[in-house]
Amino acid sequence: MFEKIILYLQMIKFSHSIFALPFAFTAALTAASGIPSLKQIFWIIVAMVSARSGAMGLNRIIDIKIDAANPRTANRELPSGKIKTSNAVLFALISFAVLIFAAYMLNPLCLKLSPIAVGVLFLYSYTKRFTWLSHIVLGIAISAAPLGAWIAVRGAFNAEILPLAFAVVFWLAGFDVLYALQDVEFDRSHGLHSIPERFGIKDSLLFSRVFHVIAWGLLALTGLFFNLGIFYWLGMAAAGGLFIYEHSLVKHDDLSRLDMAFFNMNGYISMTVFVFTLLDYLV
Repeated sequence: MFEKIILYLQMIKFSHSIFALPFAFTAALTAASGIPSLKQIFWIIVAMVSARSGAMGLNRIIDIKIDAANPRTANRELPSGKIKTSNAVLFALISFAVLIFAAYMLNPLCLKLSPIAVGVLFLYSYTKRFTWLSHIVLGIAISAAPLGAWIAVRGAFNAEILPLAFAVVFWLAGFDVLYALQDVEFDRSHGLHSIPERFGIKDSLLFSRVFHVIAWGLLALTGLFFNLGIFYWLGMAAAGGLFIYEHSLVKHDDLSRLDMAFFNMNGYISMTVFVFTLLDYLV
C-alpha cells in the first residue's frame, strides 16, 4: 500500500505542490487582511491539493502516448505500466470530486466556479498540440490558486486580487518555458508546440526573463493595492534576487542546472512571497 501511495504521489509530482500553494495563502491573507479562519485554511488546502492532483492525473492520462515516445518521460508511471490507466482515471475523478466538495464547504460561489476551474485544467492538457501559448494557458490554470483562495475567504470576486493572479500567470509561464527547453527537439519532431520549439533556446530564455520581470512588477503592484508594509517589500527584494539568480543558472549553451532553476528557485520564490506577506500582517 505504501509503495502504491508513493507511485501516485510520483505520478502527480506531489512535491511540486509547493509552487502554487503559497500564492493561494498569500491571497487568503490579503482577502482576510490577516489570518483566515482555520476552517477556511483547511478547505483551501484540500481544494488546492485535490485540484492539482486531478489536473496532473488528467494530464498524464491525456499525454500517455507522448510520454511513452519521449525518452525523458517514458519511465513515468503510466507509460511504463506501473499504474494502470483505468486506475489513473479513477484517481483523477476522485480528486475532482474532492475539489468540488471542498468548494461546497467553502461558499456557494466557490462551488459554482469549481467546474470552470476543472474545465481550464482539462483544456491545458491539449494546448501544446495546437499553440505555443500553452505556457500562458497553464499560468491561467494555476492562477486559480490565488483567485480561488480569495473567493474562499471573501465569498465574492473583487478586482484588487487581479494583480496577484496575473503575477502567478507570468511567474508560472516564465518557468514553464524553462522546463520546455528539455524537449525542444522532441516537440519539433512530434508536432508539439511550445515557445522553445517555436523560437529556439536563446529567444526562449528572453521570453522567460520578460515574463518574470512582469511577474515581479505585478507582485509589487499587489503590495501597493493592499498597502502592505516593510516586510512585504523586503520579501519583494528577496524575490527579485531569486529571480535574477534563477536566470543566471540557465544559459543558451548550458542547460545543466535547469532542474535547480525550475524546481528549487521557483519554490523559494513562492514561499518568500508568502512568508514575508505573513510577517507583514503578523508584525
